[in-house]
Amino acid sequence: METVVVNRKAAGRVESGHPWIFTGDVVDRAGAQPGDAVLVAERNGRPLGTAHYSAASQITLRMLSRKSVEVGIDFFRDRIIAALRQRQRTLLGATSYRLVHGEADFLPALVIDRYGDYFTVQALDQGMDRATALIVQVLTELFAPAGIVARNDAAVRSHEELPREIKTLFGEIPEQVEIELNGLRWQVSLEHGQKTGIYLDQRENYRAAARYASGRALDCFTSSGGFALHLAQSCEHVEGIDSSAAAVAAARANALRNDIRNAEFREADVFDVLANTGKRYGTIVLDPPAFTKSRGKVEAALRGYKEINLRALKLLEPGGVLVTCSCSHHVSEAELFEVVAAASLDAGRTLRVLERRTQGPDHPVLLTVPETHYLKCLILQAAD
Repeated sequence: METVVVNRKAAGRVESGHPWIFTGDVVDRAGAQPGDAVLVAERNGRPLGTAHYSAASQITLRMLSRKSVEVGIDFFRDRIIAALRQRQRTLLGATSYRLVHGEADFLPALVIDRYGDYFTVQALDQGMDRATALIVQVLTELFAPAGIVARNDAAVRSHEELPREIKTLFGEIPEQVEIELNGLRWQVSLEHGQKTGIYLDQRENYRAAARYASGRALDCFTSSGGFALHLAQSCEHVEGIDSSAAAVAAARANALRNDIRNAEFREADVFDVLANTGKRYGTIVLDPPAFTKSRGKVEAALRGYKEINLRALKLLEPGGVLVTCSCSHHVSEAELFEVVAAASLDAGRTLRVLERRTQGPDHPVLLTVPETHYLKCLILQAAD
């Protein structure tokens, strides 16, 4: 392997537990080629470990190990088995889950989701893209899947000068795959569904919301009906709203599949509905897409979060429950608390916190890598 030399700032970052080294901290790239596994060392020759090298991204190196290791089939097998064992400890028999969550499973820029007998793979940098064949080989050995699809349509691949594409890597991928999640049946499009199919990261939050929900419910940004179909078990009636016609059709189909008859779905702009509906609700869920994917747009995102929470609070009945989420990793939980508190003051409402939640355990968080903590979920009750 080539040895890439970095400065002291980069070494300190690695020593603090973060796996990224940026292009400005690279002193000598030697003969490293796009996607190579390389050794990383300081100027004085002190080794820092092994990384994937990117020739295009601002993140030039993503650390794979603090040791010198061969990044071959055995490396990927060991890491994926370790990730699987962690899920087996925390998910108790689930057959659909995130198997590999990038940096949090020490496989930076790699996402693998399992949907029963099928898998989706996202390779988000040049190194993981080059290693895709090895990753597929490991998955076929360990799981004997019916099919594996590459969901390489994420925008971040453009920063790596990689094509954005969706393609079958192994077996056959049907148009729809049926899975079980929290006792409900879901039809999932692995090639065209949200993220890699559905929002697996909200699994435990769906159940938590249903525990507190009552009365008439409004599920904003419903997608395939995740919150709505869980709330239907506790509420008199649920309205699910999404601006995507395909999402609304999927939610209706999932309601029908589970014989849920007290939920209806419609295509609409959430901001318009919150501003113009004359109805009041006992439960409201706000689960919007990320309002920002860059640090420079956080202020605008916070204004957006405040606005939808303010509008929702004006529609919430006394004693009602608001479930409000943010999947913008640049927006911290503290910032989300602040904007919701500001919205409550503007609405003249008093809120008590019932639960503070995050992504499920199959999307683990590393304390030294804040980027792995992206989902915030607050369950709040109107105390007035």
